[in-house]
Amino acid sequence: MNTTTTVDQMNKMKLQGMADSYYAMCELPVDKQPTTHECIATMVDAEIQSRSIKKTTMLSRLSKLRYKASVHDIKYEKQRDLSKQKMASLSDCAFIERGENVFITGATGCGKSYIACALGHQACTYGYRTYYFNMNRFCEQIAVAKIDGTFVKWLNKIKKAKLLILDDFGLQNLSHDVKLAILQILEDRYSIAATIIASQLPVNKWHTYIDEPTIADAIMDRLTAKCSRIDLKGKSLRKSS
Repeated sequence: MNTTTTVDQMNKMKLQGMADSYYAMCELPVDKQPTTHECIATMVDAEIQSRSIKKTTMLSRLSKLRYKASVHDIKYEKQRDLSKQKMASLSDCAFIERGENVFITGATGCGKSYIACALGHQACTYGYRTYYFNMNRFCEQIAVAKIDGTFVKWLNKIKKAKLLILDDFGLQNLSHDVKLAILQILEDRYSIAATIIASQLPVNKWHTYIDEPTIADAIMDRLTAKCSRIDLKGKSLRKSS
């Protein structure tokens, strides 16, 4: 049997993980090559791992996360008031399946965006489609979609994401259109998908920030019905780096 031909055929069938595994086993000394059953099991496992890595890479690229962050690199200094237990309860991404929102609040530079991106990367690792938006870019995309007639298509795209991250919430005024868009997005996602919001504003000031009582009531009702909170303390991490 021609090993090169077999590897080429596997690659043509887009079985790259299986092809790489098979080639590696064929390169072993004859007395160390696995049995037929072991060979098949090893190749199947390699293909599964390869596809998982490819999917994670694709989801991470599409998510446009601000930082290449990992939950394993999060700092747990006492002054931050961030516990490993709290992060562990979120790191398994079960909150996404529960449709539970996460609020990350604290002063500028305290690591809100990093934690949000770390959870976003974790979600990609678990196979969840994730989108990250800085609020300035989020507002810009709504305005552009309204102008060019793609707003409904854009909303449908956001709806498909199991995790949506809105960063720097509260730093700029929200137009009426943006408020209505946020309400529609939260309605689409209620109980079936999760939203992470990172903000310098404490949660109890969000209603005032939205500044339209009826819409604010509707938004906050959907946000807070099922939620977890991380309230970071301490000085800016940027100053200490």
